[in-house]
Amino acid sequence: MSQSHSFTPPSDRSTHVAPQIYLTANIPPIGGVIKQRPEDFLVDELPAYAPAGEGEHIYMLITKRMMSTMHMLEVIARHFNVRSRDVGYAGLKDKHAITRQVVSVYAPGKKIEDFPMLQHEQIGVNWADYHTNKLRPGHLKGNRFSIKIREVNPLHVRNALACLKVLQATGVPNRIGEQRFGMIANNHLIGRAIIVNDFATAVHELLAPSKAFPTFNREARDLFVQRKYREAILAYPRDARTECRVLHQLAQDRTYRDAFLSLDETTIRFYLTAFQSAVFNAVLDARLANNTFATLSEGDVALKHENHAVFAVKSESGTGFQPVPTAPPIDHHSLADRLATFDISPSGPMWGSSMLRAQGAIGTLEDAALANFAVTPADLARHDTQSRYPLEGKRRPLRVPITDPEIEGGVDEHGPYIRCAFELPRGSFATVVMRELMKPTDRLAEEE
Repeated sequence: MSQSHSFTPPSDRSTHVAPQIYLTANIPPIGGVIKQRPEDFLVDELPAYAPAGEGEHIYMLITKRMMSTMHMLEVIARHFNVRSRDVGYAGLKDKHAITRQVVSVYAPGKKIEDFPMLQHEQIGVNWADYHTNKLRPGHLKGNRFSIKIREVNPLHVRNALACLKVLQATGVPNRIGEQRFGMIANNHLIGRAIIVNDFATAVHELLAPSKAFPTFNREARDLFVQRKYREAILAYPRDARTECRVLHQLAQDRTYRDAFLSLDETTIRFYLTAFQSAVFNAVLDARLANNTFATLSEGDVALKHENHAVFAVKSESGTGFQPVPTAPPIDHHSLADRLATFDISPSGPMWGSSMLRAQGAIGTLEDAALANFAVTPADLARHDTQSRYPLEGKRRPLRVPITDPEIEGGVDEHGPYIRCAFELPRGSFATVVMRELMKPTDRLAEEE
């Protein structure tokens, strides 16, 4: 099979995961490493609601260990003999951790006792119940984390506490973490290629050798370049399901487009979300650099934390910045008061053609971040019209509150540690908090 492959890379290929500026830059780093063992990284999902006790969906609280959420969902779908889309989840959880989260299984006409016990060395079922609707992404309040940092001086807990106090007062930069971008940090580039309809690039980003990670699956990736697709499948580890799926299609002489679109909707949407995430992170970097990530100015789009409703902001002489007349009515507090109490925050773009766009200087900044990835609003509109998987454009808060923090230093059977526990709203990443405390010089993902 011969397929042309032309690729003009965007000027910005970064995930913008590593911050250019730390909010706590004046506090010394504590250093250290995380995720040396699963027990050092615990995540508990905070559900938005309890199951009703009746309905066609089986709800289960699952404990998983060293396993990605997507892999867990596949195991559950096979066990219950249902389609993958019949299994619901509220949020993706870390792989290199012990996590507890709720999943749902659509099983009309069946009872829990109709199914055998789920037995898997990496999965445990804590309880099972019934509910009336499928669990969907975002159906959670947030997550509570308990994280042990190793290879640290426990006395540096004072610096860690000082960092947490700054983050409590200012808010945590709502950066999207390493998990969104994959093992070789290019999921966003795959998503970009989908949007601009360049499936040759999408396939090559997925399967070709990586310049940044040249040893990662090197044999299999070299075989792809040689078009030895069946040999490449055998060279991949068993959990490389996405890569092997596309290779299998290519081995049957499918086009790049058809081979890539053989992937399931969840996987394709994850790549699209990764692209949106990289652009958001770039905007966050710019707002941190000009010291506006926690303030509102004319042209901004403000977001209410309670329900994620958004409204545009304009300047009115003598009254400061106020919502435009068509925005929902607000209480009597000033915007400054509402910012201080985390009622509202400025937002950044998770780009899509239906997203409320910022105006003025803020709008120019956001447009530039998108353009640096060689994507235009017209590309987004075209994708939404032509693709089976249109983008859900929305706004994401540039900062989030960190609540109920705990911190301690100590020594256990594995050596000294500093343990941090805290809650973050849904969609936020604990590794952003860890970076502020540890201030690593290398990518935190490599330490993980």
